[in-house]
Amino acid sequence: RMRLKNVLIVVKDIEKSCKFYHDLFVLDVVVNNDGNMILTEGLVLQDETIWKKFLGKDVIPENNSCELYFEEHNIEAFAEKLEKFYPETRYVNKLLTHEWGQKAIRFYDPDGNLIEVRTPM
Repeated sequence: RMRLKNVLIVVKDIEKSCKFYHDLFVLDVVVNNDGNMILTEGLVLQDETIWKKFLGKDVIPENNSCELYFEEHNIEAFAEKLEKFYPETRYVNKLLTHEWGQKAIRFYDPDGNLIEVRTPM
C-alpha cells in the first residue's frame, strides 16, 4: 500500500528555515543533502533556487493554497515563544478561541508558507 512519506516546502535560506522549524517545533535534521533537508516529522525544506531550476517555474510565497498543521496543548506558551523568537512574524490571525472552544493561531513562516497551530480537539 502506498503511503505519504514527506511534505516539501520551498525556502529561500535553508539554514534560516531549519533554525525556525527547530526553534518553534523542535524539528531536527534527519538528512542534509545540500539544498534539500529532511527534518523529523517528515518535513522537507527545499532550496528555492534549486526548486525553480528543477520546475522551470516561479515560486509564489503566501499563495494560501496549503498549510502545515501542528497541534499544541500549551498554545499560549507557543504564542509567547513565537512572539519572542520571531517578532517579525506575519499573522493571518493571532491566538484566538473558536466558538467550539479550540484555540488556534495562523501565521506565515519566513518564506510565506502558511502554518496553523491549534490545541487538540
